[in-house]
Amino acid sequence: MAVPLLDLKAQHATIRDAVVRSVMQVVDDQAFILGAPVAALERAVAALSNTKYAIGCANGTDAILLAMRALDIGRGDEVVTTPFTFFATAGTIHNVGATPVFVDIDPRTYNIRPDLAAAAVTTKTKAIIPVDLFGQMAAIEEVQQLVPKVPIIEDAAQSIGARRRIGGAWKMAGEVATIGTFSFFPSKNLGGYGDGGMMVTQDEAINDRLMRLRTHGSVQTYLHEEVGFNSRLDALQAAVLSAKLPHLAAWSAARRANAAFYAEAFADLDAVVTPYIDPANESIFNQYTIRVPRREELKAHLKATGIGHSVYYPLPLHLQPCFAYLGYKAGACPESERASNEVLSLPVYPELTGAQRDEVVAAVRGFFGK
Repeated sequence: MAVPLLDLKAQHATIRDAVVRSVMQVVDDQAFILGAPVAALERAVAALSNTKYAIGCANGTDAILLAMRALDIGRGDEVVTTPFTFFATAGTIHNVGATPVFVDIDPRTYNIRPDLAAAAVTTKTKAIIPVDLFGQMAAIEEVQQLVPKVPIIEDAAQSIGARRRIGGAWKMAGEVATIGTFSFFPSKNLGGYGDGGMMVTQDEAINDRLMRLRTHGSVQTYLHEEVGFNSRLDALQAAVLSAKLPHLAAWSAARRANAAFYAEAFADLDAVVTPYIDPANESIFNQYTIRVPRREELKAHLKATGIGHSVYYPLPLHLQPCFAYLGYKAGACPESERASNEVLSLPVYPELTGAQRDEVVAAVRGFFGK
């Protein structure tokens, strides 16, 4: 039995009627840009994130870029981040004119090490961007304790609905950072039927600035207080996301159940390192990522047996050709480099059936002779 890495058709089949109703309301209203559907989604995401404000935008990449622009980050500034993440995290730093400063990860969680982030701060540092990788929140509060005056932009593209216990209380992804950013790319746990993004904040002035920046620096038609961007969230995407949002908690719970199944199934395989979840965290498992030796051989075996898989990420950002000008060499971030050579993600989507999970387990165990 073939098992895909992700099956969006299976999910769509369970919510099709609700999505169609929501989308057709927008079509009948013929109001496609911002408007009531976007405002409704913004209120819902703010409530989920326990933030005062949420601002929709065109995609998750723009969410990070707009966040930096709202903090006046530009040429001559530095932004500290992780090299073990999707390209957008660092690409946006470059695109606002600032310099990415890469620091290494915790090899267990794959998230940025707070002590290394703090140590990299200079007089030029204008922000730190931790990434909640694979659905598990970074230790943002530890970064804030070490460098309390440096703004934190939380790249929560993979963690909407995740939470972390901070000071004895649960805090949601996006809640404690200066600005949290989300992506609604179709493969995310809350994915649209196209691109979409959102920023959340507790700060009224930042909210107002982000509202301007996403619409060409304007809140009043044809009056532009600054030069902004065309980064508006489409009403159609907001309608889709609003129809899907009530299911997010159940989907995340199903992902956790699948992850627990795998953890038990692989417990006796010394060669397979299953995901480590910080005891302070509740992950949403955007990906289920193991570490293995002989990864390329395992990939070939899984391909031959029809088991979906992927490597996130095969080359850390500090070694990407486009960032050669920064001067990083192999060995600069050893844990990120080691992870890039060992990680492999397996199917964990909520609609995965018991039979499909068994096929994944059998394929992995069979490769290791178990």
